[in-house]
Amino acid sequence: MTRRLVVVSAGLSAPSSTRLLADQLADAVTAAVTARGEALTVDTIEVRDLASDLVTTLTAGGLPTASVTRAQELLASADAVIAVTPVFSASYSGLFKMFFDVLEPGTLDGTPVLVAATAGTPRHSLVLEHALRPLFSYLHAVVVPTAVFAATEDFGGTSELGPRVARAAAELSALMVAETGAVGGFAAVPGVDSARSGGRSGGRSGSRAGAGAGAGRAAVTPFAELLRGHSG
Repeated sequence: MTRRLVVVSAGLSAPSSTRLLADQLADAVTAAVTARGEALTVDTIEVRDLASDLVTTLTAGGLPTASVTRAQELLASADAVIAVTPVFSASYSGLFKMFFDVLEPGTLDGTPVLVAATAGTPRHSLVLEHALRPLFSYLHAVVVPTAVFAATEDFGGTSELGPRVARAAAELSALMVAETGAVGGFAAVPGVDSARSGGRSGGRSGSRAGAGAGAGRAAVTPFAELLRGHSG
């Protein structure tokens, strides 16, 4: 099975540190997914290329332009998303927010998302927790535990950016290929895969499974009977 990763980069310049971080994350996720035995396609959305379309969409009562519609369809088909923004005034950029403001409701429901940000100084690193994570939680996405922040100095040779990128990529790839039977030769997680397959099967077969499990359980002694004969 081929998975689809969509990268949303909201950098304003070309080249930009935001796009550089987005590419590093995409490369790391590609390596992690490939190591799990899956193929991966990567599509990148440069939000700055949609700037005028986003303004038109917002000022036209939410009616998306053709370019915005294509971007929305791309996100809706994604198995996972990487979203990277530069930091302006201690938060995500206005262009980045505009892009997610025009999404159709439900587009990111249940979609694994890795959030990341860039800025000139490490003092802005908390933007990941007080701005980005709440935004994607509101959009009903599944945000991976490790978010990635890169200041200008982190793009140097002595930075710890590499290990953070690798950890976040591993978390995202694990969510992308977590479905039952997706990767042959890998051990299943006890109880998890069977629960997923039971949820996807019909209600009738699920009822049979539940009945069979209940038949094998020992009878439960009522609590009142256990306390019988005890005065206090």
